[in-house]
Amino acid sequence: MKLRTMRAMDYWLGIPLCFLCTWILRLLPRPGGPPTPRRVLFIELSEMGSTIIANPALEKARDVLGAEIFFLIFERNVECLRLLDTVAEQNIVTIRETSLGALALDSLRFLRWARQAGIDTVVDLELFSRYSALLTGLSGAVRRVGFHRFHAEGLYRGEMLTHRVNYNGHIHMARNFISMVNALLAPEPQIPYAKVPVEEDEIRVPAARPARSEMEAAQELVRQVFGDYDPDDHRIVLLNPNSSELLPQRRWPQENFVELARSIVTEWEDAVVLITGSRGEREEAMHMQNSIGHARVRSLAGMHPLAMLTPLYNLATVLVTNDSGPAHFSAITPIRSIVLFGPETPVLYGSLGNTESLTAGLACSPCVTAANQKNSACDDPVCMRMITVERVMESVRRVMQGAQRQRREAELTVLP
Repeated sequence: MKLRTMRAMDYWLGIPLCFLCTWILRLLPRPGGPPTPRRVLFIELSEMGSTIIANPALEKARDVLGAEIFFLIFERNVECLRLLDTVAEQNIVTIRETSLGALALDSLRFLRWARQAGIDTVVDLELFSRYSALLTGLSGAVRRVGFHRFHAEGLYRGEMLTHRVNYNGHIHMARNFISMVNALLAPEPQIPYAKVPVEEDEIRVPAARPARSEMEAAQELVRQVFGDYDPDDHRIVLLNPNSSELLPQRRWPQENFVELARSIVTEWEDAVVLITGSRGEREEAMHMQNSIGHARVRSLAGMHPLAMLTPLYNLATVLVTNDSGPAHFSAITPIRSIVLFGPETPVLYGSLGNTESLTAGLACSPCVTAANQKNSACDDPVCMRMITVERVMESVRRVMQGAQRQRREAELTVLP
């Protein structure tokens, strides 16, 4: 379904259904379950990068609570969850949103599954989605954790939570997610949850270490588009010029990516620029490749599964990307990522890895929040155009020069 349709349904159907289900839950007897969380389901449906941001919270629930972890996600995003092995494959549940019928059918199947699987705790990671609130409220879980509006206007999604967490728009989302697990650890009820700090060492993500065969497959993939590639002679620069339909205003102008690619291959003779993207973005990426017309600028869009990004990021030197999923996927690898922010802010959604965030700092930015459900009214993202190619090149240059020094130092250590 189109994003606009889903948002309309979440509003026009979601509000009355949340009101109705609130009263149903009040009239029904409280569901039974173990006194402490044992089988915890996390819900994060639509944001691809949030699977990485949420990982510290998942690990805390697993390691501190000692709970078995489950995850509910839209089917089209499930590969993002598999980049890390925090959630066992058999504990991943998906919902199709390809049509209204598929969405309704899979929602009913999920509600039946949640009861059969004995899910005793649900943690709704979505920002004020009424659909996820309904799934949480009707799951049959004895503990239901989520962000609550408290005194905020316009964010009504019923009263179906047992643990109402204060959404904090001034701290990183990884900290907000950990606060949800902290709510389950609270020794007594609180309003709002959770009245404890989130420590810095809690918001780190593990490193994904590809096998040698995976690294060799990534090298072979590069050779498919650039036959002369030699990992000892070339450095890879990855460009991700795309962003999801959830917020198209996040895109840096494509002509800027074109100019950046030309500058990189001109300045460094050993640089190979690869354009990444999904299968649906392949045509646009090929157009960009052809418009540049340089042998060391090639498109990989649509040529590999999402899992290939991990060895590819381990192979490359630097990634330049819009604020989108790849910025967060890169956090589980050593690659230096340069992330371009406009409608969103790195304060909330900065990558948890080896990253630098660039933003123009306009007074109107960020323009998407939980209050508008990431539905910006902006029709002219000046904030993205204000990030110049030269400014991005400065950051790329620092990374490339640092990599060059490391290579020289490595060569000196092996000299007789």
